[in-house]
This record gives sequence, C-alpha cells and structure tokens, in this order.
Amino acid sequence: MPDTERVVELLEQILRVQAIQVASGKGVTEAARLLKLADLDNQTIAEVLNTTPATVRAVTSNLRTARRGGRRGG
Repeated sequence: MPDTERVVELLEQILRVQAIQVASGKGVTEAARLLKLADLDNQTIAEVLNTTPATVRAVTSNLRTARRGGRRGG
C-alpha cells in the first residue's frame, strides 16, 4: 500500500497544477475568484498567484456575501 503522506503530497501537486491552468492568462482578481469558487483556501490561491492571502481575501470577500444570497451596501 502506498504511503499516505506521499499520496497526499502528489494530490496537492496535481491541485496546484490544475489551479495554475485555471488562472493562466487571467488577472489576480479574476483568477482568485475562480479558484475560490472551486473551494481552494486563501493560502493555496495566494501561492498559485504569487500574492498574499490578504490580497486573496480582499478580492474574494464579496463572493461570500453573494454565495449566501445577500447583497452588500443595502
């Protein structure tokens, strides 16, 4: 049976490659939003986009409101 840690490591690599493909040719905001909609965490998105988790949080903050059906500002 394969080592579980190795399998997890390989799956994480596959996830990053897929995320890079999704983000390719897009700006940080659009790419971050797409990856967030795919349920990736801010740290992973930041690593893929070569930015910070705070930036990812800022550009995706309105998605949380939209996903819950709410609206900002009124």
